[in-house]
Amino acid sequence: MPSPETIQQFLETSGLTAIFIVLLLKEIGFPIPIPGDLILLGAAASAAQGRFNGALAFIAIVAPLLLGGAIQYWIARGPGRAFIYRVGKIIGLTKERLDPMIERVRKGGSAAVALGLTTPGVRIATTPASGIADLPANIFLPGLIAGSTFFVAWHFAIGYFGGAVLGLLNFSAAILIAILIAVIALGILGWYFIRRARNKRALQMSARETYAYWAEASCPACITITLLQETQAGKR
Repeated sequence: MPSPETIQQFLETSGLTAIFIVLLLKEIGFPIPIPGDLILLGAAASAAQGRFNGALAFIAIVAPLLLGGAIQYWIARGPGRAFIYRVGKIIGLTKERLDPMIERVRKGGSAAVALGLTTPGVRIATTPASGIADLPANIFLPGLIAGSTFFVAWHFAIGYFGGAVLGLLNFSAAILIAILIAVIALGILGWYFIRRARNKRALQMSARETYAYWAEASCPACITITLLQETQAGKR
């Protein structure tokens, strides 16, 4: 796992081009160990503080999610179908996770794709499941556009507001690093409790899957949403 200092340096020095490339690779399916939503929040916060142009930052985030999602969909729909089932468990895409999502997108179409792409812990399986389900492109792509744009929009809004507040408070670099450490720690702790909750309901979740979901969504908002979902599921 990269250190907080490494992530902070990445966000401040590598620019929008590097952010675009990293997010594109993550959306295609490469297991890059940097939480995608923290990159979104960091880029938005940097835009709020004037390091990036806000509109360009938003485009640089949305574009790789759409392009990478489309590439992963075509791979899963064609030559990568069998490959995903064989090695998907390495990044948390087990058969037990994929099969229910395949049925969900088949029944729900574009709306199910959009909802899946905005739901922490489900997002990682939505695109490959759509490809394996042989979902037509005219059904998948509208869901991809709607879901990914909404996912970026609410993360960007949170990050931009947080960046503006931090700018006004004028915190030192040491305090900012401490905040970043706290956010990462909360993400790890949150997924630990999510894993425990699911295992109590006999929905076994391996350490590898937990790590994969953490790398996909670990911001406080995503963790809160997922914990609320698990609480409601436990009451049923």
